[in-house]
Amino acid sequence: MAADAGSAAEGREPLLSPVEENESRYGDVVEAQQHFRSRWRSIRIMYLTMFLSSVGFSIVIMSIWPYLQKIDLTADASFLGWIIASYSFGQMLASPLFGLWSNYRPRREPLVASLSISVAANCLYAYVHLPTSHNKYYMLIARTLLGFGAGNVAVVRSYISGATSLTERTSAMANTSACQAMGFILGPVFQTCFSLIGEKGVTWEIIDLQVNMYTAPVLLGAFLGIINIILIFAIFREHQVDDMGKQCKSINFEAEENQEQDIQGNIDQVAVVATNVLFFVTLFVFAVFETIATPLSMDMYSWTRKEAVFYNGIILAAIGIESVIVFMLVKVASKKIDERAILLGGLLMVLVGFFILLPWGKQLPNIQWEDIKNNSIPRITFSEMFTPFWKLHTAQLPSNHTAELTGCPVVQSWCLYTPLIHLAQYITSDIVIGLGYPVCHVISYALYSKILGPKPQGVYMGWLTTTGSGARILGPLFVSQIYTHLGPRWAFSLICGAVVFSLLLLEAVYKRLIAFSVRNRIMQE
Repeated sequence: MAADAGSAAEGREPLLSPVEENESRYGDVVEAQQHFRSRWRSIRIMYLTMFLSSVGFSIVIMSIWPYLQKIDLTADASFLGWIIASYSFGQMLASPLFGLWSNYRPRREPLVASLSISVAANCLYAYVHLPTSHNKYYMLIARTLLGFGAGNVAVVRSYISGATSLTERTSAMANTSACQAMGFILGPVFQTCFSLIGEKGVTWEIIDLQVNMYTAPVLLGAFLGIINIILIFAIFREHQVDDMGKQCKSINFEAEENQEQDIQGNIDQVAVVATNVLFFVTLFVFAVFETIATPLSMDMYSWTRKEAVFYNGIILAAIGIESVIVFMLVKVASKKIDERAILLGGLLMVLVGFFILLPWGKQLPNIQWEDIKNNSIPRITFSEMFTPFWKLHTAQLPSNHTAELTGCPVVQSWCLYTPLIHLAQYITSDIVIGLGYPVCHVISYALYSKILGPKPQGVYMGWLTTTGSGARILGPLFVSQIYTHLGPRWAFSLICGAVVFSLLLLEAVYKRLIAFSVRNRIMQE
């Protein structure tokens, strides 16, 4: 029927006999079905790539510190912070480069190149124990290269944006974010399973390879990366459709500039910048939330390091599962509710979540008094102003003290007057933020891709990924200073202020956050 309507609309005279015309129509249907299946097979390969990218980040996150201590005795907790941040720094550098590459060449090229870098980085991580000195710097290089390889996130999202129609895109973006969230959840699970191998493990002497609880996860990551490369060569195909879902006849990477000129209308740069800011705030506040969980619970509830890691691990895993469920619900809700309204609701939930964390009441947390001498409260020196919060929980044991001190360190002067954040507040806040964050995350991506429209999105997606990486770097740095020296009231009040700013920004640009095709009147909203 669609073929008949198209022929009539074009005024085309039938050049085939009735039998031949029926066969031609049947062939068009078969071709359309094959294109549809091939397109979604390729999109699912992108889902897998996103999943493996997040697994590569999280699969060793719990073992980096003990492995670092084992291979290099000169490494301290401050260097651990650099290693954690190096992944995001590498991704921040690589995302625009891979995005630009994907605009002018087949996307298979940057995908394979980035995955090859990730495989090499995992192999380097498995061998960082071999050098006789400076091992911590080799680990730093390995994590930076792994983050650099993860810059393919920009290529993944730009491909999904170009291979889906407007009606398909939010659902596809939700699936992508769900795969990413599942990777972050399952990575630590894999690490826990590999811990059964133990620190010694087995050694493959021919190639000087130690397979133990620290190296087995990255070797699995390298293996999965190779599988991903093979699947990209075997299954992945270039596909592009317009906002209405119509297949583009061809993709000419050699004439990309002419292709851009053929598309009528301009991208709303104000909407692009505003969406980047909203995405930055979303990733920033969640990075703060993840970073603050352990020190906050140790200060407020007198948990030991082991208890804090265990209980917060359970909480973060539950939030991850909650996020996956929310991603799926967003797919349904976006078909009935304006996506801008959904984003507004998500930001409001994040605001409520951090507002709940504000201390109130008269009860104070337990204080670590052991480090007070002569009944005087020590003053914080200038150098201590830049002491990361994790050192405050490890540097206060006297030489003859074997038990771990718990409670709020007295060197954090706010502990003496800031009310306790009750456990019910903490759990409720976790649940509310776990609802709001995934909504903001997936809707930001979906709106951004729709604002960009059918023009090549590689560079733009690269900048958005860079924005997120920058937020994950600055978030922990921000909270480590504000929380340690000013306390949770200041930290969470400033976060609430940032979310309020994002709400005001969303209100200011609300009418501009519309699809490219709608803005340029190519199709109606």
